[in-house]
Amino acid sequence: MKIDLSGKTALVTGSTTGIGFAIAKGLAGAGAEVVVNGRKPAAVDAAVAELQRAVPGAVLRGAAADVSTAAGCAALVAAVPEVDILVNNVGIFELKDFFDIPDEDWTRFFEVNVMSGVRLSRAYLKGMLARNWGRVVFISSESGVNIPVEMVHYGFSKTAQLSVSRGLAKLTRGTNVTVNSVLPGPTMSEGVKGFMKEVAEKTGKSVEAAAAEFVQTHRPTSIIARIATPEETANMVVYVASPLASATNGAALRVDGGVVDTIV
Repeated sequence: MKIDLSGKTALVTGSTTGIGFAIAKGLAGAGAEVVVNGRKPAAVDAAVAELQRAVPGAVLRGAAADVSTAAGCAALVAAVPEVDILVNNVGIFELKDFFDIPDEDWTRFFEVNVMSGVRLSRAYLKGMLARNWGRVVFISSESGVNIPVEMVHYGFSKTAQLSVSRGLAKLTRGTNVTVNSVLPGPTMSEGVKGFMKEVAEKTGKSVEAAAAEFVQTHRPTSIIARIATPEETANMVVYVASPLASATNGAALRVDGGVVDTIV
């Protein structure tokens, strides 16, 4: 099986680090022209440079924009008017007791995790339909199915992504455009790595031991019994973004290590 994305342009939001960076690297490795996005120009430039070293000959460009706002999304679309592949990856998370989550946090999570994808899909999906080829991928989470009690606001935003993704897929009926969601489980992104380092420092354990204990305690249904790598999620995204996934549409594809305890 060979995935060839030559001639395709892909935009990955929030791709300067973590899962987004791994997705950008995977798409570039498959031959796509990749637009790297982040809020800060310096971070975008650094990510582009690192990707260039990792994937020699890759066609890359940076587009700094804060997609958590309508103005930021508009600026990104103005800079990159057309794409073949849109990966709505940008997202935030935090652990917070439900009774301590103020209204503004609910709004912030909705704007970043949900509305960024809504606005960009609205901007790019019409062009995909007109050209009769395209891929939209939402990076949701197993937390959108198993709502975590320690971050209900995060889980709610990830469930909302699943609803948007499924609804948009229905707009592509009879075309060569697909819209899908990918649901990672606990993944060793920079944010999670930082959290695990804090836990390790407080408990006197190694980062590896802290990560294993987190999975055992908070995601005991995990079948792989470990935190996944960003590359493992990226592999699924690259496949879904490719012509080989032409019959996969409107799906919620789990890369959760078996955390969601269901047979479907």
